[in-house]
Amino acid sequence: MCASSQAQPEVGIPVSAQGAAVIVVQPAQTGASVTLGGSVVPYKQVALTAQIPGRIEFIAGTEGDRFKAQDILVTIDDDDLLAQRRAALAQLANAQAEIGNAQMQYSRELISPQGKSLYRSGGMGMPGMFDQMFTQPFSNAMPGNVGGDRYVDRQADLYSYGSRLSQAQSGELTARSQIDQIDARLRDARSFAPFDGVIIKKMVEVGDTVQPGMQLLEFADTTYLQVQVDVPSRLVPSLSKGMLVPARLDVGNTRVEARVAQIFPAADAVRHTVTVKFDLPEGVPGGPGMYAEVMLPDSTAPSTVVPVIPDSAVLWRGALPAIYVLDEKNQPQLRLIRLGDYVSNDQVSVLSGVTVGERIFAQPPTTTSGWSTNNPNQNP
Repeated sequence: MCASSQAQPEVGIPVSAQGAAVIVVQPAQTGASVTLGGSVVPYKQVALTAQIPGRIEFIAGTEGDRFKAQDILVTIDDDDLLAQRRAALAQLANAQAEIGNAQMQYSRELISPQGKSLYRSGGMGMPGMFDQMFTQPFSNAMPGNVGGDRYVDRQADLYSYGSRLSQAQSGELTARSQIDQIDARLRDARSFAPFDGVIIKKMVEVGDTVQPGMQLLEFADTTYLQVQVDVPSRLVPSLSKGMLVPARLDVGNTRVEARVAQIFPAADAVRHTVTVKFDLPEGVPGGPGMYAEVMLPDSTAPSTVVPVIPDSAVLWRGALPAIYVLDEKNQPQLRLIRLGDYVSNDQVSVLSGVTVGERIFAQPPTTTSGWSTNNPNQNP
């Protein structure tokens, strides 16, 4: 880039310029570049939405407030869900009581069969006669002279009590499933911070009624910032992940090096641009939503040699840039120039007004009435 050298005061230079650093304008070979505008976005950002209908009962803070991961941000009224949960708990208790009763009945039938002992006692003629008439075939079919009527009745009773037990167990499972479903909806009544971050936008207030899908607030991690730019497709082949490019933030005309973080795999079918994200250094001024520019190389254009100077050497009067040049008599001469693009954070190319090899002041002399060292494009 530009090689600077510390020069000694020379004869003929005014006192106001004595001690000022004099440098020689150096050449730099640069390819054509394109400056594209984009927006600063946080590295991580989520939009929290309502999952259940209800009334906003609690909001943890407002825009700019920071929270830790898993802190409660928004709470929706859950009285209706709590009532449903109590009803489900009552159903669970009933199902458990049914299970206990069914188990007792089944055990009693298994150990001490009740059956129809009264009819099998033989003390009443008609039942005994009917037993012999209708159950004799089963009695003959059973091995070991077990008694067909008693065996069939007992198996039927055991099956009946076993069915009651299975139904009671199914009722318990249903009640537990309902409780789990309600608990999941109760968790949805609270929105938690998914990571350490800050509220950047709030859409609701306490007392608002919301429906599922309505946005509650936007939460983001602003510790790390990125610039999101829509890059024309022809410039994408010149980019690679990890590549450093010059960037300018719209806060104090801050110039930094941005790193290519992500290149989206597909282009927009309408605009024919590819979304590219660039990582910004930590601690840069500003925040999400502000304007930023990145300078991207254009590999399709030929490279050129241009003179470069430090931006500290430029004086401004309105929108007119100028520099102090030492002429042949070692006298400072104010000369208007036309600036090009920045080639680094503090080196800017000059399109006209100075040539390679001329001597200029790295810092303007103090006698610059009516001129300013501040860039008029720089925000105050």
